[in-house]
Amino acid sequence: MGGSFDIRGPKVMRGPERGSLTVRCRYGPGWKTHRKWWCRGVDWARCKILVITTGSEQEVERDRVSIRDDQRNLTFTVTMEELRRDDEDTYWCGIERTGADPGFQVKVTIDPAPVTPEETRVSPTVTSHHSESRSLLSSVHFLLLLFLEVPLLLTMLSAVLWVNRPQRSSWGTQSQLGHENQ
Repeated sequence: MGGSFDIRGPKVMRGPERGSLTVRCRYGPGWKTHRKWWCRGVDWARCKILVITTGSEQEVERDRVSIRDDQRNLTFTVTMEELRRDDEDTYWCGIERTGADPGFQVKVTIDPAPVTPEETRVSPTVTSHHSESRSLLSSVHFLLLLFLEVPLLLTMLSAVLWVNRPQRSSWGTQSQLGHENQ
């Protein structure tokens, strides 16, 4: 190691809810071909590795998280997509090696999505009730369609087929009987 740093990154990162967040971690020249990882949890010893590189520059993606190692610039980049409020946590940039892995703590905070202009114009309760009742109406209509109108159509269709069927079959048996008698 010779006094050079192992790994560094931003101490705090902010990202918008439903948006994305990119974290860049720098590492010392001795770590080029080592696998780099991104891990979640306050406790360094027990954090959960979300994504890990292959030791090459190939991007690796898992769920909403991707990692890419730029070995020429000695940095690796982690991107978190479609951020949710519960993504807010303590994460770690880390390097895999025998013995204890070097790591750097990054606190990620998520900014709540801004309220849409439609909701601010009308008082939020009115808007939410309005949209709830509309979605309720459409789901009730869908259920009516599914449980009443569709079976009704199927019943009518089968009734039409049923009415047509016996006449054809009785006619068929009569003509067969006619043939046997001759």
